[in-house]
Amino acid sequence: MNVNPTDEQLVAYLDNQLDTEQRERIDAAVAEDPMIGLRLQWLNRSSLPFKTAYDELGRQAPVDRLQAMLDTLPPATRPALNRRWFLAAAAGLVVSGVLADRLFLGWQASQEEDNWRQLVADYMVLYIPQTLDHLPNDVAAQRTQLRTIETSLDLSLAPAQLALPRAELKRAQILEYDGIPIAQITYLDPVHGPLALCITRSDSGSRHFARERRHGMNIVYWADMHHAWMLIGRNAMPDLEVMAKSLRSRLNT
Repeated sequence: MNVNPTDEQLVAYLDNQLDTEQRERIDAAVAEDPMIGLRLQWLNRSSLPFKTAYDELGRQAPVDRLQAMLDTLPPATRPALNRRWFLAAAAGLVVSGVLADRLFLGWQASQEEDNWRQLVADYMVLYIPQTLDHLPNDVAAQRTQLRTIETSLDLSLAPAQLALPRAELKRAQILEYDGIPIAQITYLDPVHGPLALCITRSDSGSRHFARERRHGMNIVYWADMHHAWMLIGRNAMPDLEVMAKSLRSRLNT
């Protein structure tokens, strides 16, 4: 199995069609690469946009031709495929790799204003305290991680500016969705668990604080002239708003 599993292999993993060794390889890949975990979640969530898209593509796909090809294989060598895997393979014959990636990531051509917050929420819901509690509180390492964000998003960030009451800064990293960089600065709150400050580029202008809930998590978001920001966690909304206002004040100085 490849280090980076294909969508078909991940679907087989979700459908319990892999042997123990193959499952262990995917488990290891998920532990090493958060993006693979995100892909697994996308494939496992029936409510995401790609499911509807693939249903339509499946209706357009040459299913009869694929079935005829499969029928030519000796029974002993035929893979045990369910309809979900079969339609995904059929849809792959209809769309190009680039379009398939866009459907999978849920980044529609319109790039709706709140879509990046949904992507972050889909990712953050996977976090538990054990995801972060083993990470060292190394200020030198944090500064190095923040420099990566500064380069990608043209921001100047320092650990002191990012401090939150009670919560420990654990990691700063750059994620990328369809070529769009998103900074994720994660914290561990001893009471409420993981929370994150996330940032992406935005040219929609300055925006006051707003709030919402996704996946049972509270979100406070805002924007300046060049970036969109969001603070997401299971903390109470009033507490998140206080933290967000404090962050905005320090980051604008």
